[in-house]
Amino acid sequence: MIALYLPQFHPIPENDEWWGKGFTEWTNTAKAKPLFKGHYQPHVPADLGFYDLRVSEVRVAQAELAASYGIEGFCYYHYWFAGKQVLERPFREVLKSGKPDFPFCLCWANETWTGIWHGAPNRILVEQTYPGEADHRAHFDTLREAFFDPRYIKVQGKPLFAIYKPMHLPDANRVTDLWREMAVQAGLPGLHLVGMGGYDWNPLDYGFDASSSRRLPPRKKWVSPLNPIEWLKNLYSTSLDIPTTYRHADVLDKLMPDEVKSHINYPTVLHAWDNTPRSGKNGLVIHDSSPELYGRCLRRAIDLGIGRPLDERVVFLKSWNEWAEGNHLEPDLKYGHKFLEIVRQEVFK
Repeated sequence: MIALYLPQFHPIPENDEWWGKGFTEWTNTAKAKPLFKGHYQPHVPADLGFYDLRVSEVRVAQAELAASYGIEGFCYYHYWFAGKQVLERPFREVLKSGKPDFPFCLCWANETWTGIWHGAPNRILVEQTYPGEADHRAHFDTLREAFFDPRYIKVQGKPLFAIYKPMHLPDANRVTDLWREMAVQAGLPGLHLVGMGGYDWNPLDYGFDASSSRRLPPRKKWVSPLNPIEWLKNLYSTSLDIPTTYRHADVLDKLMPDEVKSHINYPTVLHAWDNTPRSGKNGLVIHDSSPELYGRCLRRAIDLGIGRPLDERVVFLKSWNEWAEGNHLEPDLKYGHKFLEIVRQEVFK
């Protein structure tokens, strides 16, 4: 059980410049408002409060809480933009300090950052580019220390490294071959590369060892209010019930992990979703999220891995702390520990 982990809960100069001094993901979370009757917003943290990830005690408390409910590691989102790292401080301090003593791996969140959800779809904040081999070599060199850390999660002895948008990686086979070669030269047995893609691709064709798939129901096409004719057309041709809203029970089949026979697939299990704190009426809401329904998805994901070797029985949990997407296993004032209790129940069953 590996929970995806967002490091955007501390201020950085880039966010200060783009969104105002002191901006963190808590800014979006705290300003959220209900957009329809019964809409659960804002989400207010319980046990850990509105924390700052620069504080070591917070990171230790997170790991202790996760471990007590059967979560076995964090997968930290890692941001690399052609030599520029962003939001790297929390993980760098985890690496340097040795605390928390809790397993981890990394996922390269290789997406361009834009202002689309803030009414500025053409505003590029940081562009994700792929300059070539020298950049890929430099990228691997920044990861080397983490791969050798004894806490790093491995499959068949190889560090597990995930890429969020594998299909965006130009000439992926050449890149994955290069990184595996560099890993062996560094003294590792190789890398276990996971593409966080959908069900309609085979990671083996692109140099990956496995995929990890998640599912979300479709969202209405986003149209900027700066284009008023198209915005009104979109508004009235679909539904006045904006944001796009689904009841958890009604979309359970879409969230349920599928069996994939062509390759290794590690399911990504979603327990809730509401990104309106970031996206407002352009967001997507899975309404009336239920721990019981989450348990059914999680049980299915676990069952799919039962026949595999022990270190290939991987399930990704989305997510540990995506507060502005409404999918946080960290306790809030409404559900408390209920979703975490489901994780413990299904793991130890």
